[in-house]
Amino acid sequence: MSQLTNQESAVSTASAVAHQQQSSAHQTVLKLDQVRKSYRTNEVLKGISFQVRAHETVALLGPSGSGKSTLMKCVNLLEEVNDGQIWLGGTDITDPRVDRDHCRSRIGVVFQQFNLFPHMNVLKNVTLGAIKVHKMPKAEATDKAMELLDRIGMKSKASAYPDQLSGGQQQRVAIARALMCDPELLLLDEITSALDPMLVGEVLEMVSELKSRGTTILMATHEMSFAHDAADRIVLLLGGIIAEDGTPRQVMDESQNPQTKEFFSHFRGL
Repeated sequence: MSQLTNQESAVSTASAVAHQQQSSAHQTVLKLDQVRKSYRTNEVLKGISFQVRAHETVALLGPSGSGKSTLMKCVNLLEEVNDGQIWLGGTDITDPRVDRDHCRSRIGVVFQQFNLFPHMNVLKNVTLGAIKVHKMPKAEATDKAMELLDRIGMKSKASAYPDQLSGGQQQRVAIARALMCDPELLLLDEITSALDPMLVGEVLEMVSELKSRGTTILMATHEMSFAHDAADRIVLLLGGIIAEDGTPRQVMDESQNPQTKEFFSHFRGL
């Protein structure tokens, strides 16, 4: 009887864990609700609404000038929205009463420019924010940074300075820095745009690994084939509005929207 009870308990526990993981996958990490942003008379974002769920990778696509970078800056609170709301978990981060620094600390950001401090080695670049902003003990930060650097194949470069690294290596260091404090959301803003084409693959491979580990990602990118293969959803911006929101197959392969078809016609081999 005791053995049966233990078996039933184990099954119950496993079921509870599976249910918890399934529930987590449906949690909304980021939600934009009718977000508008203008620069003087130029309305760049014209009522943007979509969401990113836990463990989901959403690719933000669109031509230059469509509003992708502005949207990413609004999510990271580098720009203030003129109207609408942005929710990070249960927090309206567009509410003027919120602690903006605390909200930013919940988001990891990697830009197209690496933004590494040239006078600091790799280890110090990765640990600086965790120690200074998040008040992580130095020993703990060092241990975690070395684990991250080992994961991305950069442990041997911990003492190197940015000018001793390739562009791809610098971008991987920037991604490790963004992951130091286990962000709820990782923003990747055109992270391959400043790279030599030969180095793009190694950075995209790292993004694929992050996705496989369940990292919640919103990425703006021009890498269409990668978005098609790696993203769970595509949000296509055209002229400051969402033209499409769906799976890569729905948006990139099957859409009958003339504007969508025209945009993707410029990219071959998807």
